[in-house]
Amino acid sequence: MRQGGFRRWLVVRALVVVFGAALALHRLSAAPPVSRSFDANGVKIHFLTEGKGEPVVLIHGLYSSAEINWRLTGVMQELARDHQVIALDMPGHGRSDRPENDDAYGLRIVDDVLELMDHLQIKKAHIVGYSLGGMVAMKLLAQHPERAISGTIGGMGWFRAGSPLQRFWERIPQREGSRTPTAFLRNVGKLALSPNELKRIDLPVKVLVGDRDPCRSLYVAPLRRVRPEWPVVEIKDAGHIDCIVKQQFRDEISDWIRKQTRP
Repeated sequence: MRQGGFRRWLVVRALVVVFGAALALHRLSAAPPVSRSFDANGVKIHFLTEGKGEPVVLIHGLYSSAEINWRLTGVMQELARDHQVIALDMPGHGRSDRPENDDAYGLRIVDDVLELMDHLQIKKAHIVGYSLGGMVAMKLLAQHPERAISGTIGGMGWFRAGSPLQRFWERIPQREGSRTPTAFLRNVGKLALSPNELKRIDLPVKVLVGDRDPCRSLYVAPLRRVRPEWPVVEIKDAGHIDCIVKQQFRDEISDWIRKQTRP
C-alpha cells in the first residue's frame, strides 16, 4: 500500500473505531462542550472546554483532533466531572488553521499549548497527550515543568533525540493536497528529547500503552530504562488506534489525574 493510501486507511479506521465507541458512550454527557478559538502568533487555534475544577489539558494525536481523540471517546466527559478540561486542535488539525510555514510547527506547538493556558489564565495544569500529542506533552514537561501538575503519556514514551525515529520525520518529502501540511510532519523531530531532558523531568508521570501497540517496544521500552520509577500500564487487547476507546484507558487517566489533583 502506498504511503498516502496507508495514511487515509489509518484515518478511516480510527474514525470507524471512535465512532463506534461514541455511540456507546453517548450517555456520558448530553451537553456539548464549549467551542472557542484564540490567536497564537497569528494562527487560529481551536479548542473545547468542559467542566470546572483543577485544569487538565488534552493534546490529541497525528491526523486526529480534540473531538475525535477526547470527546468521542468519552475521556473529556469523564474528566469534566470534577475538572476543567481543555482540549485543543493542534495547528494543521481539526478546526485550527493550517499554515504551510515551518515555524508554525515543531516546538511552536508547545508554545501554542502554553499560550492557550495563558489565554485562559491557567498557571498550571495536568498535561495529557496521546501518540504525537504525547511527544508534545513530554517536551512541555521537560522544558516548562513550572506549568504542569502532572503528566499522562498515552501511546508514546521516549522520542529520543538523535534516534532513527527522529531522522524519519526530518526526511518526509513534500506532499501536495494533504489536509495536514507537510510542514507539520517535517518538524515533528524537533519534539525529540535528549537523555538529560528526560532525566530532569521532576513531575509525576504515568504512561499508558496498548499491549499490542508497536510503540510499546519503539518508545516505551527505552523510556523504562531511563525512568523506571514512572508507572507504565499496558491496556489489555489494545493497539495504537483503538487504545483510546478502551474503558481501561479512560479509567487509568481519570484515576491518575484524580490522585494527583491538589487538595
